[in-house]
Amino acid sequence: MSIIMLSHELSPSGMDYLGQQSQIQIICHNQKNIRLVMDDFVRADGYLLRIGKLDRTMIEQAANLKVIARPGVGYDTIDIEAATEYGIPVVIAPGVNAVTVAEHTMALLLALAKNLVESSIETRKGNFGIRNRGKSVDITGKVLGVAGFGNIGREMARLARGIGMKVCVFDPFVKHNIVLENGCVSSGSWEEFLSESDFVTLHMPSVPENKNLIDREKLKLLKKGAYLINCARGDLVDEEALYDALLDGKLAGAAADMMAEEPFDTESPLMKLPNFVATPHMAALSRECSFRAAKLAVDGMMAVIRQERWPNVCNPAVYNHPRWKNKF
Repeated sequence: MSIIMLSHELSPSGMDYLGQQSQIQIICHNQKNIRLVMDDFVRADGYLLRIGKLDRTMIEQAANLKVIARPGVGYDTIDIEAATEYGIPVVIAPGVNAVTVAEHTMALLLALAKNLVESSIETRKGNFGIRNRGKSVDITGKVLGVAGFGNIGREMARLARGIGMKVCVFDPFVKHNIVLENGCVSSGSWEEFLSESDFVTLHMPSVPENKNLIDREKLKLLKKGAYLINCARGDLVDEEALYDALLDGKLAGAAADMMAEEPFDTESPLMKLPNFVATPHMAALSRECSFRAAKLAVDGMMAVIRQERWPNVCNPAVYNHPRWKNKF
């Protein structure tokens, strides 16, 4: 009997699928602070992390832990070096959320362009005159700047082109011809990219060099009245600088599905601005995508527990560990 511990429950369909696995005991406290549930954590064979962090200290104490799984592609909340050092594969779910996250990003872009959130709030108050504020803009013919041209960035570009936007890409790790093949143009620098974009959407990972990547200086490079959407990682944006840019009108609006703190700080000054839209890290949580991600994470976790080599891990070097010697 293998013990599978979850930081938080999966979607109902995901929990059903997990429950169908044979010879497992499921433990879930819906608790992101593992230190409060260490007695169970140190017993677990597999740990599925939705919300929270796994640092080296926690991994070192989990002598029974054989696999860590993420029902998504981000793994910046896990100490990958420590996991690899202890022979623990970190299973991820690549490719399952590109369409879903791109759709959510597009929904936020449209909400900003048409001032939907503020208009809905004011209409409910009886302020029918909100429609005359002149905040709504057309997006056909506007330039969407896509920063990061992986699976999600490319899907976002496809959606934007489908509704008449021009797409400019900045990604120094993607060849120019790939950008052209996707019907987009490529920018060679942040300065060129930001100055040309009417809307900017971020699709990059959280790595140390990307922390506060969109800072005060880069925000100054944007067109006056531009819009910024972040459905990638919260620490990509300097939130204090973003607040100032929204307050002084440099940015017409911004939207975030990810912020520096999670759950979000509801006392953040950003939350008080009518031109800032926030959603609670839900871009990948459609019913369909939630199941796809949960299934792939569960399948990978169970395969590793059976001592099978699973391809979708973010630390493939782990299979060189003595723990895996002569296993396959």
